[in-house]
Amino acid sequence: MRKKEMMAMLLAGGQGSRLGILTMDKAKPAVAFGGKYRIIDFPMSNCVNSGVETVGILTQYQPLTLNQHIGIGVPWDLDTRNGGVATLAPHMREGEVGEWYSGTANAIYQNIDYIDANNPEYVLILSGDHIYKMDYSAMLKYHKEHNCDVTIAVLEVSMEEASRFGIMNADENDKIYEFEEKPEHPKSNLASMGIYIFTWDKLRAALIEDNKIHSDSDFGKHIIPSMLEKSMTLYAYRFKDYWKDVGTIESYWAANMELIKTLPEFNLYEYFWKIYTKSDLQPPMYSGINSDIKTSIVSEGCQVEGTVHHSVLSKNVTIEEGAIVKDSIIMENCHIGKNTIIERCIIDQNTVIGSNVKMGIGENVPNEEKPHIYNTGITVIGNNTIVPDNLEIGKNCVIYGNTKPENYENNKLESGKSVIIMEGAI
Repeated sequence: MRKKEMMAMLLAGGQGSRLGILTMDKAKPAVAFGGKYRIIDFPMSNCVNSGVETVGILTQYQPLTLNQHIGIGVPWDLDTRNGGVATLAPHMREGEVGEWYSGTANAIYQNIDYIDANNPEYVLILSGDHIYKMDYSAMLKYHKEHNCDVTIAVLEVSMEEASRFGIMNADENDKIYEFEEKPEHPKSNLASMGIYIFTWDKLRAALIEDNKIHSDSDFGKHIIPSMLEKSMTLYAYRFKDYWKDVGTIESYWAANMELIKTLPEFNLYEYFWKIYTKSDLQPPMYSGINSDIKTSIVSEGCQVEGTVHHSVLSKNVTIEEGAIVKDSIIMENCHIGKNTIIERCIIDQNTVIGSNVKMGIGENVPNEEKPHIYNTGITVIGNNTIVPDNLEIGKNCVIYGNTKPENYENNKLESGKSVIIMEGAI
C-alpha cells in the first residue's frame, strides 16, 4: 500500500462534565456552537482545509448525536475510498479483553491496526472540543524541517494562567527539554494545546511499550515525558491565533457572544478558510412587522416576532410576539412564548418555553447542587424541556424535563435552584 504522508486521529469521546446539563446525553464535541455549527466542526474543517484526507474519530461517551452529525463525512468531502472519515469506538482486539479508552494515548493504542492500515508517515493527534482555525500542513512542514519525532502546538499564556496547563520548557530554538503537567511554579508560559504531530513509527513503538506499564496511558503524563527521557527530538510549534477551550458554561457562553461583535476576533465569514458542517435545507429566516433584531446571529428557519438582542439563535427557533431574548443562546427547534423575557440563558434544542415567563432574573446565587458548574449568573435549560407559562426563574438555575406548574413553588424558581424531572440529569 502506498504510504500516506499524514492522517489525523481526533479524540472526541470526552463527557465534558463541566458543561453540565448540555452534555447529559451527548459528547462535548457534539454540542451546538455559533448558531449552525457543532464544536467538532472546527477541527474537522481544519483537517480538510489543511489537506488531511483521512480522519479517525475516537468516540466513547454518548456517541449517538456525534455519529449522526458526522455520518460518512459528506460535509467535509471525507466520503472517499482512499481515506475518508471513520468513527472508532472502543472495541475488542484479538486475544485481548475489550475495554473503554482509559487515557488519550491508550485510545490511540487501541486503534494501532486502523492507523497501520492507512500506512501514514506522520500522525496528527487532535482534540475534538476546541474552537480555532489552524493550518496543520504548516505545522507538518515545521515538523519535517526540524526532523522532529514529536511536534507539540503551544500557546503563550500569562504566567498567572500557566499553572492550569501542561507547560513546555524549551530552549531559544523552541526545542523542548522538559514537560511539566500543571506546575505550581511554572518556568515558562508555553502551554500545550493538546495538538501533536508524531512520526508514526516512533509513536507506535512508544504506545506499545507504555501500554505494558500504564493501563491509562496518556500523552501528557506518560508518552511525552518518556520520549524526553530517551532524548528524542521534540519541538514546540507556536500558535498565535484565536483558540478557545469552551469547557465551562461561562466560557461556552462567552465564546458564542464573541461571535456577534461587529469585528469578532474569531471570524466565521472568511471565504478562504471555511468551517463546514452538516446543514439540512431550511426555509429562510422570517422577522415579523414588530420584530426587533440587533447584533445577533439568527439562523435559517427562525421566525422572530419579538425582540432579539445580542444573542445566538440556531435553526428553526420561534420567538413569539412580545418576547424578549437578550444575551442568550437558543439552540435549534426551540419555541419562546408570547411576552416571555429571557436574559443571559442557554436553552438547549427542542425546548418549549411558555408565555409570560421571566427567566434569568434576581441575584447571582450559585446553584445549590452544582455550584462549581453554574455560578456565573447563566441559567441553563436542558434539551427536550417544557417550561410552563407565568413563571419567574432566577440565575444559575437548571431545568430539565417535562416540567409542570406544580414543580415551581408560587410560580417561582429562586436563583441557584433546579428542577430536574429525570433522575441524574444534572
